[in-house]
Amino acid sequence: MNKVETDTDFLVSLEKVEQASQRLRGVITKTPLLQNLWLSQLYSANIYLKREDLQVVRSYKIRGAYNKMATLPPEQRENEVVCSSAGNHAQGVAYACQLLGIRGHIFMPATTPAQKVNKVRLFGKDKVEVILTGATYDDTFQAAKEFCDSRGSTFIPPFDDLAIVEGQATVGMEILREAVGHIDYLFMPIGGGGLASGVASVFRQLSPRTRLIGVQPLGAPSMYRSVKEQQRLTLDSIDSFVDGAAVKCPGELTFGICRELLDDIVLVPEGQICEDILKMYNEDGVVLEPAGTLSISALKSYADQLVDKNVVCVISGSNNDITRMEDIKERAMRHQGLKHYFMVTFSQQPGALRTFVNQVLHPQDDIIHFQYIKKNNKEKGPVFIGIEVKQPHDVEVIKARMDAEGFNYEYLNGKQDFLSLLV
Repeated sequence: MNKVETDTDFLVSLEKVEQASQRLRGVITKTPLLQNLWLSQLYSANIYLKREDLQVVRSYKIRGAYNKMATLPPEQRENEVVCSSAGNHAQGVAYACQLLGIRGHIFMPATTPAQKVNKVRLFGKDKVEVILTGATYDDTFQAAKEFCDSRGSTFIPPFDDLAIVEGQATVGMEILREAVGHIDYLFMPIGGGGLASGVASVFRQLSPRTRLIGVQPLGAPSMYRSVKEQQRLTLDSIDSFVDGAAVKCPGELTFGICRELLDDIVLVPEGQICEDILKMYNEDGVVLEPAGTLSISALKSYADQLVDKNVVCVISGSNNDITRMEDIKERAMRHQGLKHYFMVTFSQQPGALRTFVNQVLHPQDDIIHFQYIKKNNKEKGPVFIGIEVKQPHDVEVIKARMDAEGFNYEYLNGKQDFLSLLV
């Protein structure tokens, strides 16, 4: 679809974005736009990364939070602010509280890792109070809103606010000022849509021929579904693994802008995101969080169209807890087809396991997980088995051999909720 001819009602004011840029001077890091050599070679294109992972709070969220809070009327600044967030927005608001001398109450889910909570306290210093409550983000948001209303405080939303969008739009201004030549494609992550709305508004006015591609995780496709259905939807459930973009419902303002301005929205599997996190670390020593990797992961969907093109990916954050790396590696290997899990029914007779190992597995196959409880009162018992293979197609050979040897089994790789309990 062609979005060059755009209703100006959906465009954020360039004058307001420029004012936000001036407001943010000395507050944020002017992050670099760097060509990435291995991605450029991989896609036969000129791939540039806008490195918001190098931002002072390691994500772009400080731009919108500071711009919103710096433009509050004096009476609202004196009466404190409230926000709810699982991570990046909380850090942005906390840092803005410290810089502006505003008292803030930061609501975070009770399950938030200690590393993220400590970062919020570090950036906010004595200006913020962290309140851990709720099992999910929605619970936390509701508690924050009730607290805010009861005290007459000002709520700082993560994306659905014009001043927030104008602050995030400064990313687009910086890209265009640094870019050498025309940008053919721009990929940017979408959670609630604040960044995509702001950057898309800037590009539609200053680089209207650039194709603008939003990216969401496959397990949290709220903006994708809403734009497709042409109405703002709230998803019943989402996969929260890509926590920086795990939003059940896009913003009202941001939905309207993204629907009008974006050329496409791409969904990428969580396993692909994990694979790219590891590649970025191994190839370039760049540590990204799952949401920060979304734009890179979307390149695969557009590979045939990117040849010899100038492409920019917004790298949106690097607030990743090192304890997640094992889970990231696990998901990446399943996505690559190198790890497979089965529930196999074994006959409770001597030699059943030997038959499985000798007749089903290849010498290069590796059993990485085996859970079996012998029950004397039953002739057969289920065994949970994890197998690592050398090539993705090897799993089909394993399935064929289990059929030939009479092993009944259930293949579990697509059952993430079940595997998360066992692996």
